[in-house]
Amino acid sequence: MFWLAMVVILVLAVLAYAASRPDEFRIERRARINATPDKIFPLLNDFKRWTVWSPWEKLDPNLTRRYSGADSGQGAVYEWEGNKKVGKGRMEIRKVVAPSTVVIMLDFIEPWSAHNTAEFTLTPSSNATDVLWAMHGPNLFMTKLMGMFMSMDKMVGKDFERGLANLKQAAEA
Repeated sequence: MFWLAMVVILVLAVLAYAASRPDEFRIERRARINATPDKIFPLLNDFKRWTVWSPWEKLDPNLTRRYSGADSGQGAVYEWEGNKKVGKGRMEIRKVVAPSTVVIMLDFIEPWSAHNTAEFTLTPSSNATDVLWAMHGPNLFMTKLMGMFMSMDKMVGKDFERGLANLKQAAEA
């Protein structure tokens, strides 16, 4: 009986700790790209050009893409459906400040539902541009609990790093 009580106390402690985690999350990565913002911005502002650099585009050769709304910029919509690695979701560009900012509403539908905001910020620096890619949103209880056993920052951060490296290669070509 003692061990059962200890297990129950341990489980309750883990659940309580998870519940105490922040209600919002933020993941971000930065890269310096040897190109002007004018050269990088169109790669971010037009979803059809994401196939060149997005880290998720090559994970499913049978990925289904659908574009709607504006051709690019505010109101452009990109929906995708693919294998377990890419899932199903929708992005819509909500705000653009050319050539420095693109804000996207990012809705994951499968394998889990999540509603986040992604932001790209381009800051000129000499003959280069510092690019910040950030994602933030609500940190729901299940995400808080999962976060105790695996780092979303490390998992998603690796994808951001790969995407920024691809963006760098595309913009500097």
